[in-house]
Amino acid sequence: MKRITVITLGALFAAVLLLSYCSKAKNDTNDGKLRIVTTIFPPYDFAREITGGNANIIMLLPPGSESHSFEPTPKDVIEIQNCNVFIYTGGESDVWVDKILASMDTSKMKIITLINCVKAVKEEIVEGMQDDAEEEPEYDEHVWTSPKNAKLIVQKISGVLCEIDSENENLFKKNTAAYLTALDELDNKFQNTVNKGVRKTLVFGDRFPFRYLADAYKLKYFAAFPGCSTETEASAATVKFLIDKIKAEKIPVVFHVELSNQRMANAISEATGAQVRLLHAVHNISKDDFKNRHGYLGIMTKNVSALKEALE
Repeated sequence: MKRITVITLGALFAAVLLLSYCSKAKNDTNDGKLRIVTTIFPPYDFAREITGGNANIIMLLPPGSESHSFEPTPKDVIEIQNCNVFIYTGGESDVWVDKILASMDTSKMKIITLINCVKAVKEEIVEGMQDDAEEEPEYDEHVWTSPKNAKLIVQKISGVLCEIDSENENLFKKNTAAYLTALDELDNKFQNTVNKGVRKTLVFGDRFPFRYLADAYKLKYFAAFPGCSTETEASAATVKFLIDKIKAEKIPVVFHVELSNQRMANAISEATGAQVRLLHAVHNISKDDFKNRHGYLGIMTKNVSALKEALE
């Protein structure tokens, strides 16, 4: 059930019309700083940490919005056209990006795709969906959920920024080194938590955008839907399977992801007594968290605590 979000023809035509009146050079408000545009939150936060305020960074996905139903506005298209660096996931949910990039001159723009930073996209059916043998494999594009992958992404972004902004190269390298050290510490926290756990199985009454996290720490998982699914109602067989799994293995936690209605996780909790907990995929954050400058490291550190409770 691979879902592809595409830009509507009306929005595309409007964008092209507006772009005909828009300079392809840097905006007057740029003040000599790099203009970086990202589609989603993780690369936005990584670029923010690397540049330390010495760049103008724009995230196209509004805070608190669901990423899989996002469609760009003409203003978004103009932001992409006028940037120095454009960063996007590069998977099947970003077909709209490929259409836009094909319509503009990108010769003066550096383009980074997250999945190319780690050179792999998992193509697996989420375990637990035992009732649907016809299910097609689902890509997991959430490569940043593993701190190990986050390091590779940060290194790639930093390398590009240093290449095109030599004036701030030393600052960018200093900030990158500090951030990579923090990511190593985060990786160690996850690994120590898994090592001390008495079980290695996670259950999600929700989507599962954590294939890379699970692979990194050799965790087993069962979930109602694959990572990019837009479904909200699982079959009775899937729900029963997850309930039986929790009861059989005495699993203390059932997870949901951010910006979820939590209905299925709550129902599984009521049937099993498992505690409902959030495991945040950092795909997007709430308006309040964005305003308060919450970042990848803080959110993922909270995930360590949630994981500890689930594995105890």
